[in-house]
Amino acid sequence: MATLRDVASRAGVSIGSVSAVVNHSAQVSPAMQAKVIAAIEELGYATDAIARGLKMGKTRTIGLILPDITNPHFAGIARAVEMACDAAGYMLMLCNTADDPDKELRHLRLLHMQRVAGLILVLGGIEPGHVEAIRKAIAVPAVLVDRVMRGLSFDSVLLDNRKASREVVEYLIQCGHRRIGVVAGDPRISLSADRLAGYRQALRKHGIAFDPGLVVFGDFRVEPAFHAAIKLLRCRHRPTAILSTSNHTTIGIMNALAGEGLNCPRDISVAGIDDFEWSGAFEPRLTTAAQPIAEIGTKAVELLLGRLSHTVGDGPRRILLQPRLVLRDSCKQMGE
Repeated sequence: MATLRDVASRAGVSIGSVSAVVNHSAQVSPAMQAKVIAAIEELGYATDAIARGLKMGKTRTIGLILPDITNPHFAGIARAVEMACDAAGYMLMLCNTADDPDKELRHLRLLHMQRVAGLILVLGGIEPGHVEAIRKAIAVPAVLVDRVMRGLSFDSVLLDNRKASREVVEYLIQCGHRRIGVVAGDPRISLSADRLAGYRQALRKHGIAFDPGLVVFGDFRVEPAFHAAIKLLRCRHRPTAILSTSNHTTIGIMNALAGEGLNCPRDISVAGIDDFEWSGAFEPRLTTAAQPIAEIGTKAVELLLGRLSHTVGDGPRRILLQPRLVLRDSCKQMGE
């Protein structure tokens, strides 16, 4: 592999002159620059951008932290972020925390050591004192995606989660359902609290009393959602419809229905938040409030690059994106 010294020898100039051309650290004459560039092309010399970035205190690398890369929602965000970074000439460094607060902090410290230029974060840690630890671990511009945390004053790109759940529940009400259960996530997480708030708003708007017995918590994961849904299905007066608050939650609910020998939508209607690429292949095809995943990832990168180039104004900026209600076959009109 060609070195800086090889390039200098081929071009007939000093190593310092080659360094000045490669790193744009000093002005050189057009003739010298042409000689160095010709030598670089002849030898196939490639600069180590990361090493150079570490020396200069920054790199053209963006760090992305996600809680669960196996979740299609987060995988879709990662794909959109990577494409936007690539288009802007940045590399992406992806970290998966598995919803482990300690691992989340370790990844933040690792990315700091790698001198990333900025961060895009889907944070899951909700332990006491964790927010302060996160705040101290972030030393570069950052954008929060999917959820926010009190005490972290960063830019954010979010779905209008209240509207998403409100629209789904209102559709179920229009179908004649009055006893609507919900399998929610951890209420300490902002998006879960907002989706639960939207559920209650829809009930209140239509004069339906809130029943805490119809609210169970599935942690946005398949297995906990399965057990939470079983609890709903086995209650004395089970709901006629269920709101699912995430794609993995939907899988848990559908598994619970099958385990209890119930049919959707004949015995119980199900509608959710988050869409799958393969939702149309489900039987029944799922009614859901779809998120603009590609736009979420793209907007997060645009916002971060604006911070890096100092083109975004002072104070944290929040971009709120809208859900899209997709009506399919998993809900039935009462009385059919």
